[in-house]
Amino acid sequence: MVAAITISCPKSSFLQNPTSLKDPCSSFFGGSLKGVPFQLKPGNKRLDSFSLVVAAASNTPTTTSTSSSSGGAGRFYLNFTGFPFPLGPFLNRRTIRTEAVKGCIWLFEQEQALGFSSVSTNIRMTVIKLKSGGLWVHAPIAPTEECIQLLKELGAPVECIVLPTFAYEHKIFVGPFSRKFPRAQIWVAPRQWSWPLNLPLEFFGIFRAKTLKDEDMSTPWADEIEQKVLSSPEVGIGPYVEVAFYHKRSRSLLVTDAVIFVARKPPECIGKESLLASAKNGLAVKILSKGKEVPQEPVVDNQMSRQKGWERMVLQILFLGPSNLLEPNASFAQMSQKLIVSPIVKTLVFSKVPEKVRDWIDSIVRDWKFKRIIPAHFAAPINAGRSEFLAAFAFLDELLGERYVTRPSLSLLFVSIMGKAASYFPPDDMKTLSSLDQFLVSVGAVKKTVSGRKKAS
Repeated sequence: MVAAITISCPKSSFLQNPTSLKDPCSSFFGGSLKGVPFQLKPGNKRLDSFSLVVAAASNTPTTTSTSSSSGGAGRFYLNFTGFPFPLGPFLNRRTIRTEAVKGCIWLFEQEQALGFSSVSTNIRMTVIKLKSGGLWVHAPIAPTEECIQLLKELGAPVECIVLPTFAYEHKIFVGPFSRKFPRAQIWVAPRQWSWPLNLPLEFFGIFRAKTLKDEDMSTPWADEIEQKVLSSPEVGIGPYVEVAFYHKRSRSLLVTDAVIFVARKPPECIGKESLLASAKNGLAVKILSKGKEVPQEPVVDNQMSRQKGWERMVLQILFLGPSNLLEPNASFAQMSQKLIVSPIVKTLVFSKVPEKVRDWIDSIVRDWKFKRIIPAHFAAPINAGRSEFLAAFAFLDELLGERYVTRPSLSLLFVSIMGKAASYFPPDDMKTLSSLDQFLVSVGAVKKTVSGRKKAS
């Protein structure tokens, strides 16, 4: 994903590589790039049975990936927006559809690039078939002919279109997508905003939208899908807003940018051209090579080069300025194959409003017995439950102290052990991000901390 940290920074949460899951289901930016700004309620937690597996994302989805036979013509989409970082690809977007839960949940993915750079990730739209027979669309992507054709092949009408965040990278597609389905209802996360101008939704082509409310039982999908809103105080030039959803029948948790799972292999929607471009030893590699000599040999199209390109993309997405792009293997290994909160979101947003985030996370864990997580970027679906989810947010306990902890002591110990593994970020890679955070705080673009509620006495 591209992260928009309450001011406008690339976000870190792009996903792919779904897990093999077979659950029967009944007929189921506010900121300038992608936004990262939240709400919650403490309570007694009933944790899943403990497991030493932090999370898992298998290499194969429930069914094979599908793209239409329309080819390049059906993939044309003019996209040149996103001040100050335009979001590519600008003319051509391939769509990959996978079935995450048989006959019930489908994932649609496209490549998303950061401006004119060689950094790409995937952006995901999740489609759920409701009991009514209609489709519920979460976080629409670019409505290319290929994308719409793959959606129509599901043989059901689009009933609801949902924008779960204020983030520009998702908001920009809602208007064009909704015009393809004029009878569908449009629902958007509250407190929408944009930067540098706070433009109304109509400017983005979004009309007649209804606002998503916390734990609202009046929505058309309330019997099947529950929702919880994270709406933070302003952590900089605007608030962070994200709505989490829980599909009860499949026990699936849908989030936008709250957590990610970086798979070892790149998403299928990212083309080899992008991967090989990232594998080239360009200016960014020279700057972040720790003074080592950077060879200038041509890049050979093979699996090793493509893998290096993917690893470099991931580290730049997660850290902005990782410590060593020349040899990314070690840092990539520490950040992949585990459920984490992305370093950008953690540093520039969640650490600013830990009380709000803690309440939101606690409420999700208390009320929803999910066994898989579907984020809007990187790998999905992820085989992970409440324990793994809590472990990814273990850093909140360090920020808030024991007075905020409401989980049983044994659960806390387990989550603490898992959390150290799940949210460990290489210190050298964090230097650029930490410096950026200090600079943004010093100029007032991001607040050092924002009080969300009073501490227990």
